[in-house]
Amino acid sequence: MTRRTDWADHAYPASPTDLGDGGPGDPDGHGAPRDGDEPSDGDWARGGARGGGRSRGRRRRGGFGEAAGGQQDSGSPSSSRAEKGEPPADPAERARGICLRLLTGQPRTRKQLADALAKRDIPDEVAQEVLSRFEEVGLINDGAFADAWVESRHHGRGLARRALARELRTKGVDSAVIDEAVGQLDSEQEEETARELVARKLRSTRGLDRDKRLRRLAGMLARKGYPEGMALRVVRQALEEEGEETEDLGLGDF
Repeated sequence: MTRRTDWADHAYPASPTDLGDGGPGDPDGHGAPRDGDEPSDGDWARGGARGGGRSRGRRRRGGFGEAAGGQQDSGSPSSSRAEKGEPPADPAERARGICLRLLTGQPRTRKQLADALAKRDIPDEVAQEVLSRFEEVGLINDGAFADAWVESRHHGRGLARRALARELRTKGVDSAVIDEAVGQLDSEQEEETARELVARKLRSTRGLDRDKRLRRLAGMLARKGYPEGMALRVVRQALEEEGEETEDLGLGDF
């Protein structure tokens, strides 16, 4: 991997216009109900503030099919549901709206979106059809998700391949896709990151006895998914550079 990207900068393409008839009434997600793992409260708050700012002090003009006093005639059932804030009756339309709102804040895996649709009682056959369509147009791409996740979490949090693979599995990414994504990191790059992590943490352990420093630093690397042998080797080298005696330390001391 040659460049560093922030996860917040990674986003899938904007939604195309050929997702099907009857798209969501609120594709940007402003003021929409939260479904599952959605953007942060701050994002929703900003969206609601913008929407509110446009509506204050403006009288709605009567449109086609409305009386002069602004009262709408019988209209279509879908229009009435939209004005009352009710969800659309068509399950496919609801599914598209839910997926687009969730994808507005950040990329999601197919499994994450499938779980969100199941929680909203979208029939499985409808959910799978909508999700497959989103994959066709590039709005769902588990491979791109995994690549960006590995790059961001390795550079931003210092996570090793084992920890990254574990996180991607919890998000429903296929094993073959995970292997390809974590394969971006080789052992040399992983060890270099481990040394950087130890160097940043080393100062806070000064004053402790050698064995406690060893356990604290090696434990930190273990929690981030680094192999036991690599963690011990990196920590021992860092302690030796500070004048600690480590010749009597073996792998069993980790």
